[in-house]
Amino acid sequence: MRECAALTFLTTEQLDADNARLRARVAELETRQNALASGAARQRAIFESTTDIAMVITDPAGIITDWNPGAERVMGWTAAEMIGRDAERFFTPEDRASGRIDQEMKLALQDGRASDERWHLRKSGQRFWASGELLPLHDGGHEHLGFVKILRDRTDAHVAGAALKQVKERFQTVLETVDSAFAIIEVKFDGDDRPVDYRFIEANPAFERQSGADLRGKWVTEHAPDLERFWFETYGRVAKTREPANFESYAEGFGRWFEVRAVPVGNPEDLQIAILFNDVTERREAEQRLRASEALARENVERVQLALAAGAIIGTWHWDLPSDQFAIDEGFANAFGIDPALGREGIPLAQIVATVHPDDQEGLANAINDVIARGGSYAHQYRVRRVDGHYYWIEANGRVDHGPDGTPLRFPGVLIDVEARRTVEAERDTAIAALRSLNEHLEQRVADRTGELVRAEDALRQSQKVEAIGQLTGGVAHDFNNLLTVIRGSVDLLRRPGISHERRERYIDAISDTADRAAKLTGQLLAFARRQSLTPEVFDAAASVRTISDMVRTLTGSRIQVTVLLPAEPCHIDADRSQFDTAIVNMAVNARDAMKGSGELTISVGETAEMPAIRSHPAVSGAFVTVCLADSGPGIPADRIDQIFEPFFTTKGVGEGTGLGLSQVFGFTKQSGGDIFVESIEGEGATFTMYLPRVDQVSGGVTEAGDTSLLLGEGACVLVVEDNAEVGMFATQALAELGYDTVLAMNGDRALAELASGADRFDVVFSDVMMPGMSGVELGQEIARLYPTLPVMLTSGYSEVLAQSGTHGFDLLHKPYSIDALSRALRKVSRPR
Repeated sequence: MRECAALTFLTTEQLDADNARLRARVAELETRQNALASGAARQRAIFESTTDIAMVITDPAGIITDWNPGAERVMGWTAAEMIGRDAERFFTPEDRASGRIDQEMKLALQDGRASDERWHLRKSGQRFWASGELLPLHDGGHEHLGFVKILRDRTDAHVAGAALKQVKERFQTVLETVDSAFAIIEVKFDGDDRPVDYRFIEANPAFERQSGADLRGKWVTEHAPDLERFWFETYGRVAKTREPANFESYAEGFGRWFEVRAVPVGNPEDLQIAILFNDVTERREAEQRLRASEALARENVERVQLALAAGAIIGTWHWDLPSDQFAIDEGFANAFGIDPALGREGIPLAQIVATVHPDDQEGLANAINDVIARGGSYAHQYRVRRVDGHYYWIEANGRVDHGPDGTPLRFPGVLIDVEARRTVEAERDTAIAALRSLNEHLEQRVADRTGELVRAEDALRQSQKVEAIGQLTGGVAHDFNNLLTVIRGSVDLLRRPGISHERRERYIDAISDTADRAAKLTGQLLAFARRQSLTPEVFDAAASVRTISDMVRTLTGSRIQVTVLLPAEPCHIDADRSQFDTAIVNMAVNARDAMKGSGELTISVGETAEMPAIRSHPAVSGAFVTVCLADSGPGIPADRIDQIFEPFFTTKGVGEGTGLGLSQVFGFTKQSGGDIFVESIEGEGATFTMYLPRVDQVSGGVTEAGDTSLLLGEGACVLVVEDNAEVGMFATQALAELGYDTVLAMNGDRALAELASGADRFDVVFSDVMMPGMSGVELGQEIARLYPTLPVMLTSGYSEVLAQSGTHGFDLLHKPYSIDALSRALRKVSRPR
């Protein structure tokens, strides 16, 4: 009998327990699978929704397997064009040649990531600078699946950084190569606010050459303890008053004359100034020598004149012209190197002039012939040879007498030694020539160095502008993050289950109010930048002030007495009425806060024939309307009056103001063709005056009475042109709720194609302004040309075109807009059905 294998039989309870464990295991596996699927879906959503960062996935060999929308936006290729292609396609030729992508892959596998910043290629062949990372991809079992390449377009920042670096290098090169000395100094004041020392913070190489000392980082008193007070007082005055100075002065401690230009730099509290100077000791000494030489020459002339007056002559002659015989005395004979005995017998002219310097003989002959021909006085200087063989200068003075018939008869005269005077004149002429040459070169050097200083100041202003842009960006980000926090928090609370109707309405109102505040903030920023899309109209400024005065009284409170002074005649201006009212309110609120809620505020409207010089702008003649707000507050400190219109500048506490109110006033007045002028004496209040161009009254249509009910479309068809898909979807859905039929076109060309297929089906075109390709204004102009009876309404939150050129006659709805505002705007412009 065969032996049977031992069998194990399980009880019913054991089988149920095993089944339960298996079901739990299956449920656990399903949960993990669902989690993995959910995680993968989230990652895919992130991959697909990221549009500002390029994300590229490759296999281990670098062949592209996925390409997100951000990669398409940054580099231009679509996913269909790139999937299956080698990633080297968007690398530069030099990187391909050097095997750059292989190096990155190896580094990523070795270190877990490979980072770089370099040039890459777009589809168009254009290069762009990108910062990127290459990360390896592994599955759960650590098997290498490929790589993900992440790129961020940093071209603008890279180019701007390179340009700034180049400007700095050029500026440094200029300072290091110019002959003029340049230095930045810090002035030190004592307890009595007297300048007592200054320290050299920076200096160029020419500094030591021009000053004779290397003083970088040192106080001037370390080198010249007895330096004249003039230097401390002058530099201290520039540092305190911020007014440049030009001067020449001698520095005993340096033993030199300096020509100096000093200008303030940096923040006033730093008490720093820049000095540009040259050692002009050589020129000053030459000028001193010239003055001494001229004084000596004058003394010599005076001595000669005294000698002549006193008979101080070295010889005399008498020339009988008909016989050509000279009678000379011993002094004359000695002067010409002639035997005195011959002079008593008579000597002809030829023998006299034989000892005259060869270079002077022709001039002497011409002078003699001239005086003989005309008669009268004679004076001529020339050189004669002495007995010792040397030439020296003499001056012959005489007179030619003619007979009654005009015949030359006599020519008497005297000789004067002018050797010393000619020497002095020669020295003077040499000194003048040297000084003239020095001045000519000095003028050119001053012109060159002035140009270099102007270029350096331009570079400094550009640096300050970059700093101001950074401050503005930070302020905008701060305020918008506050607004977004309210919106995001309200949305999160609305998503909570079981929320009451009252709380839901409160959160919805918070979102709506915050959106309005955000729109107001952007409007104020655009007004300051003079890039806001204004809607100008002709209206009476006095009437508008009268209308808004009640609101001003409410805003300022009962403790502030508001007085409104208005003219009897209308004062018409062409401006945006809403922005005008906002400017009045902003100035009134600013005055209220300055007066701490108690005081007097006077609002007046008037006319003037001239806008005064404001800041760096000259006065402008013409008809202007003035709107003044004068308060009785503490006034504005002089050192802050130039800052009050800067965005986000405020003296209020945190949460008490954005610092954009006066910025809006400034931007509105400038964009409206006017300006704003501030007068203030500390402790006596401040007066803000808006100057706006006055215009003639124009006839206008009757304003329609507003209906507070929501207007319905009643089947009208609207062609919506909007390149932003989310905004376009909102507009079409909102219009559908109002009873409109809609067709959405994503750009101007698509809109024209829709109209070409049947323009009669549309009652109005509603188009964004800022779109790729054809702008909304260009589209509206083309529609007006092709379909003159079809109305067009534009919408924009900001447009450079509208800010510079206006709406070109089209109605404009500002973003963000409400459904009610959209319905009313469309009903206003739609053609009758």
